[in-house]
Amino acid sequence: MPLKTDLSRSLAAFEQDRTLVVVLEISLSTWLVAGLVPGVVRQPAKKLGADEHELLKLIYRWRAEASRAGREIDRICVAFEAGRDGFWLARWLAAKGMEAYVIHSASVAVSREHRRAKTDRLDTELLKRAFLGWLRGEPGHCGMAAIPTVEEEDARRPSREWEKLVGDRTRIINRMKAALVRFGIRGFKPALRKAAERLDGVRTAEGNPLPANTRAELRRDMARLRVVVDQIKEIEDDRVRELEATSELEPGPPAMVRLIARIVGIGVETADMLVREVLSRDLRDRQAIARYAGLTGSPDESGSRRREKGLARAGNARVRRGMIQLAWRFLQFQPESRLAKWYRERTADRRGSTRKTMIVALARKLLIDLWRLVTTGQVPEGVLLRQGA
Repeated sequence: MPLKTDLSRSLAAFEQDRTLVVVLEISLSTWLVAGLVPGVVRQPAKKLGADEHELLKLIYRWRAEASRAGREIDRICVAFEAGRDGFWLARWLAAKGMEAYVIHSASVAVSREHRRAKTDRLDTELLKRAFLGWLRGEPGHCGMAAIPTVEEEDARRPSREWEKLVGDRTRIINRMKAALVRFGIRGFKPALRKAAERLDGVRTAEGNPLPANTRAELRRDMARLRVVVDQIKEIEDDRVRELEATSELEPGPPAMVRLIARIVGIGVETADMLVREVLSRDLRDRQAIARYAGLTGSPDESGSRRREKGLARAGNARVRRGMIQLAWRFLQFQPESRLAKWYRERTADRRGSTRKTMIVALARKLLIDLWRLVTTGQVPEGVLLRQGA
């Protein structure tokens, strides 16, 4: 039975004479493939078109070369950096019986020279060195991204699309308000459902009707806004139907969403985003939860100098933004909870810098409490729950 692989280092024994190591530098149209072939002195590298079948043929050809050199290959390890292509290639290679890994780009140490040579071949050599160190079980060489299934990736799409559509709605409304303010109109609300019907009656500060081109532009923006609002409602309705279609006793993400949404101040959208993005992941402990959300600090220590540079921002930006917004909302809706009292004690001096620093700590503690809630059922102390499921 294969050992469970840690994302920071490999726990499986690495036999270099029986392992074919392959790294890829992936771009939109071409792939540069570099390998470490047992029994072959040269370290081959070949540029291919973006074709997974050609990649498979190349890997099998290198395996045959190793066999001719007297090395029987028991293990094929392929790695590439996380990027635009996502995880489909890793899943495809794993289905072919290979070990596929996706490297976090920011986890690979690079030269700090101001001007350094950077080519695809140099990048593959850098990836190869980092990947070999990871395979040997040495910590600190690089970090791997967890490869989600197609179903897990698809489950995140509604939440991410909803966030994008809400941003589109805000941009459209702000653009219409800016167009009206240029004519001294401040009281008109372009987001109302009947705003298009009332547009002809709007008058500028001079008492004149809106110019024809501006009026036509506003009508087009209102039409876009109606489409965006309808799409937002469609996503929200689909999510509610999905939750209603699953049993309350059935374990899984829907049950986690229901449990978190029972907390006063947390809606279904926030609960779904947190569950799909972080809480349903198999993370090791609370430190891993905080690191994944990017809510840990970044200390700067050198000699006698000690300072904190702020948030690491190395994790999921969507989770980080959502948790900081939720932390402010949590203070409003859960004033008698243990975390809210802790925050008020720490910010009793009422200094703005203290409140901003401690809200991040509150967001981190709240995320860990929500993780405990969905994993152990332990409700945070003093938190109010909605009645019913």
